[in-house]
Amino acid sequence: MDNSESQSLYKLAQQVIPGGVNSPVRSFKNVGGNPLFFKKGDGAYLFDADNNRYIDYVGAFGPLILGHRNKEVVTAINTQLEKGICFGASTEAEVEIAQQICRIVHSIEQVRLVNSGTEATMSAIRLARGHTGRDKVVKFEGCYHGHVDGLLVKAGSGALTIGEPDSLGVPSAYSDLTHVLPFNDIAAVEEYFENFGNETACVIVEPVAGNMNCVPPIPGFLEALREQCTLHGSVLIFDEVMTGFRVALGGAQSIYGVLPDLTALGKVIGGGLPIGAFGGKAEIMAKIAPTGAVYQAGTLSGSPLAIAAGLATLAIISEQNFYEELKLKTKTLLDGMKEIAGAHKIEFTTNQAGGMFGCFFNDDENISSFTQVMNSNSEHFQIYFHAMLNNGVYLAPSPFEAGFVSIDHGKEEIEKTLGAAEIAFKAIKTSRKK
Repeated sequence: MDNSESQSLYKLAQQVIPGGVNSPVRSFKNVGGNPLFFKKGDGAYLFDADNNRYIDYVGAFGPLILGHRNKEVVTAINTQLEKGICFGASTEAEVEIAQQICRIVHSIEQVRLVNSGTEATMSAIRLARGHTGRDKVVKFEGCYHGHVDGLLVKAGSGALTIGEPDSLGVPSAYSDLTHVLPFNDIAAVEEYFENFGNETACVIVEPVAGNMNCVPPIPGFLEALREQCTLHGSVLIFDEVMTGFRVALGGAQSIYGVLPDLTALGKVIGGGLPIGAFGGKAEIMAKIAPTGAVYQAGTLSGSPLAIAAGLATLAIISEQNFYEELKLKTKTLLDGMKEIAGAHKIEFTTNQAGGMFGCFFNDDENISSFTQVMNSNSEHFQIYFHAMLNNGVYLAPSPFEAGFVSIDHGKEEIEKTLGAAEIAFKAIKTSRKK
């Protein structure tokens, strides 16, 4: 494919933007080569600056569950544009989307709208500390909760992609209060709480880890978190920025039947526009200003445009059988890929949570830990990524990012993807013989 225009744009970008990108994972550093620049999306497809067309399995890293330029969403945005872009004041639409969130996510009694997933997790942790009067926070290896100072410790996603699990510029006083445990390790959770439970403000976890690729919880793991937090008076926070309204209408908590005290949301609830939210038990949410002494504010919180897009999205994904169809499409894709990999004797396995998936070049059949993810074959992933890209399939340029299927991915797109996968696995097989 001709990528000359993307390369020209990348050269210009490096002069005025650090690394030429506004988010590290876009840099292609983990797969080699230079990043693409995109100019248009339509349904299941992305078009780059050179007019190359790709089947998109990134979906803006999760929010585009309806695909690009969904007509209802675009109409809702245009309608709001005619009324105004930003007011810095309360609107009826804010109340409507808050009612929808509280109705659908059963653990949320009250919700506060913010501007990003990072803002949501940061605010939820501050609230948990204010509610409990404690300082210690527990997170899990490979889970990324945004670029919050105290949480950039053994983080996933972009932090892994640039090879720096911890960030410079974070004072040790912040990170010293963060305790990192292995994801899906029930014994480690119980041991930690035996020693520090009464000092712990909260546990924050991605109920399905999506920033060390896609790693669902093992049976009993989320239940153990709930039990220990209840026993020790700690707040359980589910970071469902990625999984909320993505893996199921009610999020991962509706699949696994474990209710947190607070939930962080984002991505899907804005229909592709910047948004975040955090909510939970009314008695905890009452501690947030102006009713309580835990301060949180935001000029653009409750953006009329984001809410318009979000309400249009929620209306569609609430329709009957939406998630069953999305789950089946994803399963069909993954089953086909495993079959092709098996035919070429490539160590390859997948994970799935609704329309969210992970691919691992690993001979372990069940990927459930950070260690297993890190032991996957990165060289094979690099060959796979570029072969798929060269054959019109756009995947996240990192082995630590989950993939996403939209409702607009149909039989034709899946068949084309599997055709590209045939070429990619052949390329891996050929590389082994050299």
